Amino acid sequence: MSSTKPLTGDSSIKTWLEDPVGAPIIRDLLAQSGQDPDVLRPVQRLALKRLVKLSKGRFPQTMVDELVARAAAGDVPAGASAASAAPTAEPTAEPAAGPGDLEADASADAVESPEWVERIDRGRFTGKTVVVTGAGSGIGRATASRIAREGGRVVAVDVSQERLDDLAEELRAGDAEVVTLVADITDDARVAEIVAAAGGRIDGLANIAGIMDDMTPIGELADAVWERVMRVNVDGTMKLMRAVVPGMLAQGFGSIVNTASEAALRGSAAGVAYTTSKHAVVGLTKSTAFMYGPSGLRVNAVAPGPTITNIEATFASPLGAQRVRQAMAVLPDAAEAEALAASITFLLSDDGVNINGVVLASDGGWSAA
Repeated sequence: MSSTKPLTGDSSIKTWLEDPVGAPIIRDLLAQSGQDPDVLRPVQRLALKRLVKLSKGRFPQTMVDELVARAAAGDVPAGASAASAAPTAEPTAEPAAGPGDLEADASADAVESPEWVERIDRGRFTGKTVVVTGAGSGIGRATASRIAREGGRVVAVDVSQERLDDLAEELRAGDAEVVTLVADITDDARVAEIVAAAGGRIDGLANIAGIMDDMTPIGELADAVWERVMRVNVDGTMKLMRAVVPGMLAQGFGSIVNTASEAALRGSAAGVAYTTSKHAVVGLTKSTAFMYGPSGLRVNAVAPGPTITNIEATFASPLGAQRVRQAMAVLPDAAEAEALAASITFLLSDDGVNINGVVLASDGGWSAA
């Protein structure tokens, strides 16, 4: 017997994994590619159909339709018992399996939190030019897209021409104004080109481009990892800020939002290189806010928690893996990039008029644990 409510594409992944018919169907599908349900834990609150977009073609709509049809027909895979196939209510004790434990909730009729839906505030960025780095994917793409759809002119910067072309095609289809530029933000000459591409006026800068480290503690840290992470996350952020500030001072206003991280608020979210780099981003943010606040500039940072992006964490150190995964026992579910874009655009826009020098934890409550 399945739950009283039929499974659909709008049902959350968590609901599918707790359903006596849906669970073995999902498990069977994952097993075919050598995976288990733990890989879905970061997105368990999302509707199943959201995987179509997030998977970038690996989980098409036809697969969603097939799963729904199988669930409706009670098509439990051979060898799995519909009555006992659902996972138990006990959370896993293995932190390496995923960033957070599955909540114990055996009730098929449990009330789920409504899924967050992006709400566009049309006209919020009308007449404004905003530079967005890392705009080809993840949080950067979501931020560039939202600014454009809210009337802003976007200078989208990324290291991938292909990703930028895809973004531009999507935004221009909606009559948005977007300028794309492939650039290394650590290169002074390329930074100058970014400023020039804005055409003489920059109202906002979203410093989102960044890279992760390999989770190594200081005793195992390689110079190459340290230098690469600091160059992109700190030097690149600084160079863009330094480049846009003179123009903002001349016009008497401007808003900068840097991307920090939960690693800027704690020592247990990443390796020493990434953690140090994000603490440095906080220093850049607060110092600049203090220095230029009276001149009309607002400088803030967002500290994302677990977010669905294309930045992948690697574990080069057994100690780093063990310690970081242990700390992730209270990790909340991963948010979609659009949820982070909502926080970033709030601070970037005039809605954040009275906010300067803050580090906004946009982490689903992780920093409160």
